[in-house]
Amino acid sequence: MEYLLMKISRIIAGHITCLVLLVGIYDTASAEPTWEAKCSSYGDIKQNQNPSYQHMNCLLTNAALDANIPPEVVKAVASKENGGWKQFNENGQPIVSTDQGIGIMQITNQAAYDQERLKYHVTYNIQAGVEILKSMYQRNDLPKIKGAGPEIIESWYFPVMAYNGIKPANSPVYKSNGLNNTEAYQEKVFSFIEKDSYLNNSKLGKLDFRSEDFEYDTSSTENIVFKKKEYTFTSPMHASSYHFQKGDKVSVAQDNVRLRSQPSTSSASTTLGKNTTLIIEGTFLYDQSLTSINQFVWYPVRTEDKKHVGFISSAYINKKTNTQPVKKVMWGKTELKLGQIGKVTILSNTNLVKMDSNGSLTTVRTLKKGEEYRVYNYKSNNGGLYGVGGGSYIQKSSNIKYETPSKSKLALLGQ
Repeated sequence: MEYLLMKISRIIAGHITCLVLLVGIYDTASAEPTWEAKCSSYGDIKQNQNPSYQHMNCLLTNAALDANIPPEVVKAVASKENGGWKQFNENGQPIVSTDQGIGIMQITNQAAYDQERLKYHVTYNIQAGVEILKSMYQRNDLPKIKGAGPEIIESWYFPVMAYNGIKPANSPVYKSNGLNNTEAYQEKVFSFIEKDSYLNNSKLGKLDFRSEDFEYDTSSTENIVFKKKEYTFTSPMHASSYHFQKGDKVSVAQDNVRLRSQPSTSSASTTLGKNTTLIIEGTFLYDQSLTSINQFVWYPVRTEDKKHVGFISSAYINKKTNTQPVKKVMWGKTELKLGQIGKVTILSNTNLVKMDSNGSLTTVRTLKKGEEYRVYNYKSNNGGLYGVGGGSYIQKSSNIKYETPSKSKLALLGQ
């Protein structure tokens, strides 16, 4: 019996030792993610010192790509949370906000992560932020974007919102008047993407929200309940610019774009026109200046005729695709468009109106009897407003007739 008990004790001790070793291996792997090695050319990260801006650009980019998140999104979240992309203050101490948000990704109330490592290990902090953001994308209680996978920047609208919290303060629209809430966390993050990853007033796609889409009490801190589970963009969406491969064809997004001799805005350049076709020659590079605050990356490219070679900012190129002409689907006098929810026919002269920040209506012009207008959204305030695009509305009244498209029409459109 004594021999048997000793043997059992040795077996139990062996299992405990293995478990401890496994935990240790997992802990080390978390502290040294594989994506960090892709930034090794910048040297080691020194204790209590912030990496250079372009080193941090590299870390954020590769952590995002490793998690299948557009780097544009992760960088913008980091910018919103910590404008200078810094882990430590000027005294070498970890940055901790008044609400106890830690480090570059401002990790708050996350007991699953080692709080000391969140403070003192830059890559651990970034990894935690990326994991939390990805978990938001995988939630089932948030609305989805129709036809958009994780490589589409706009598909991260609600996950970004949830990263900060699905509280009334982050409602996409104000419940009182249905106007867009530009102070919402996710709206500010997306404005960072437009400013830092696209430049020159490029705009991401916008969703048409109604106050009825969201249920919450403005005086409560309870989470928002989402009544609408799926949205469709009526404007073009944007795929991440970090997935181009050697041999891919891209087009220049606007006129007077600079093709640089080196991956830097200070190098010599040649001017390219809009829609110029370029061939990707290799993987992207970061700005040569370590102090540069450019968040985009540089792709080595050549023109189709091989007359020009150089580097172009990822902010100015789009994937070139061979698209077939789309067959028009007519509905009465107007063409049915993707994202359209209905149409208004003018029965008697009525006004086209706009709504100011206070919810007051002003007349744009008079609409004539017999005219038809596409409707993209509906707001219940002011007696009912049909959104016809461009921030303009037609008021619900006996002067108009509203219709929704038939299933057969929608089928022809591919909806």
